[in-house]
Amino acid sequence: MRDSFWTRIAKELADAIGKGTYAPGQRLPSEHALAEQFGVNRHTIRRSLSSLSTQGLVRISQGSGTYVEDFAVDLVLGKRTRHQQGLAHAGLRGRLEVLEAGTVTATAALAQALQVPTRSRLLRLHTLGEAEGQPLHVGERYFPLPRFTGLDAGVRASGSITTALAHCGVTDYTRQESRITAELPSAALAAQLRQPAQRPVLLVESLNVDPAGLPIEWSRTWFAGDRVKLSVHHGD
Repeated sequence: MRDSFWTRIAKELADAIGKGTYAPGQRLPSEHALAEQFGVNRHTIRRSLSSLSTQGLVRISQGSGTYVEDFAVDLVLGKRTRHQQGLAHAGLRGRLEVLEAGTVTATAALAQALQVPTRSRLLRLHTLGEAEGQPLHVGERYFPLPRFTGLDAGVRASGSITTALAHCGVTDYTRQESRITAELPSAALAAQLRQPAQRPVLLVESLNVDPAGLPIEWSRTWFAGDRVKLSVHHGD
């Protein structure tokens, strides 16, 4: 019987969200208020909200509350893929944050992708892309050294890979390939994207090259599956 309570409450809240009673981005009433409204205990409400979160209808923010998921951004993967330009086309503002930066030794796979000798030194950036305060993607980005020494400082200052690359002398670059798969995130990745670990993410592995065709960046980027739609455009 207890299960029927939380499933019924979850359905009623989902219906209310669908009808617009709770608008996108709006905070739902507190667990205490919902418990009083439905005449149940807070544990039952937590199960209902957890179910809605798994369905992608709400976002649970620890210590802040539960919010209706407010947007899905349509990002274009094309010949010239730019994070901020893609957001601007969607009417949103965002930036790229460097979570961690350091140098690593190129594996055989990375060396092949970036056309550098095995065990060459690479700059690795661990990044978080956001829009309007919402995390959209987390990435691992690799750049050949010494060509891109100091790129991490440029990204930190500008919030843009494109701007930082321009300061390193690369004023234009194109996407040579993108490979898209779906997978379940690790607990750490789910926390960074503020989504349940049971909800799949979109993984994009990509290679960017400069105008001469020389690889400048190989990346692995995980997109929040409930906030991002990826469109692949061929040509320019």
